[in-house]
Amino acid sequence: MQAWQVHQNGEPSEVMRLEDVERPVPGEGQVLLKVRAANINFPDALLCRGQYQVRPPLPFTPGVEICGETEDGRRVLANPVLPFGGFAEYTVADAAALLPAPDALDDAEAAALHIGYQTGWFGLHRRAHLEAGETLLVHAAAGGVGSAAVQLGKAAGATVIGVVGGADKAAVARELGCDVVVDRRTEDVIGAVKAATGGRGADVIYDPVGGAAYTQSTKVVAFEGRIVVVGFASGTIPSPALNHALVKNYAILGLHWGLYNTKNPKLVQHCHEQLTELATRGAIKPLVSERVPLGSAAAAVQRVADGVTTGRVAVVPSLENGATA
Repeated sequence: MQAWQVHQNGEPSEVMRLEDVERPVPGEGQVLLKVRAANINFPDALLCRGQYQVRPPLPFTPGVEICGETEDGRRVLANPVLPFGGFAEYTVADAAALLPAPDALDDAEAAALHIGYQTGWFGLHRRAHLEAGETLLVHAAAGGVGSAAVQLGKAAGATVIGVVGGADKAAVARELGCDVVVDRRTEDVIGAVKAATGGRGADVIYDPVGGAAYTQSTKVVAFEGRIVVVGFASGTIPSPALNHALVKNYAILGLHWGLYNTKNPKLVQHCHEQLTELATRGAIKPLVSERVPLGSAAAAVQRVADGVTTGRVAVVPSLENGATA
């Protein structure tokens, strides 16, 4: 089969190589899956760079979430077991962790429903307890992680403010349903959010960016607000001043979705059932901005790493080289 292999750490476009390799052999409790679509996540770039919390042995295949097909023909969502990642024609996953792909979504959309939407659901509902009528601020609202939070916030009855970088991303955020869109490149984020909320600020802030975005969050979080720390796409990990949290009465909540797979896997299943129901009634639908063939995966991962994409980019092995959909 064909699979992308990383033999040394570095930028995805430089270290990912498409090679002919043997199909992986499932271990105990694992299943072989034909990859129907593999969603690209920022952690795939971190894996290539050797900067992710998990460092698989070299060589490895990146790709941390897929929509795959079992040998008996079932369409499922899975997190491949590294070093056999999803940017390949076949991969392996733990049988106990497979989730049924929602019928309402195609392969690429289904692949994108997993990590980003689970992270959003746990962050907004399990950690921050977002309520209808509250105001939710989402940083990087047009990106893969942010777009999921925007849709989940709207589905929960919140007023959603999306912060983006650039006019094209602002247009995407509006299409996603943001009530207010702030372009950080041309607007003062703090002033715009305060103006949109009558000076009150946002009840819940969803931050996959870190760095300057986190600092902005502390200045626009409402009384008894909650800042959900999801990641650090900016590359800068903030060092929060806890006296500030004390003075303003807000909470800083960490969210590492992967822990639920080991600490409370039944809750992951419950979350998937909730997401499937939302997808079935059309309340959420992953924004897949681009579908690329397997041969274009390295360039696509690099674009995600560079922050120039919107929504999700999916690798679809059945597409012919050079084709996009």
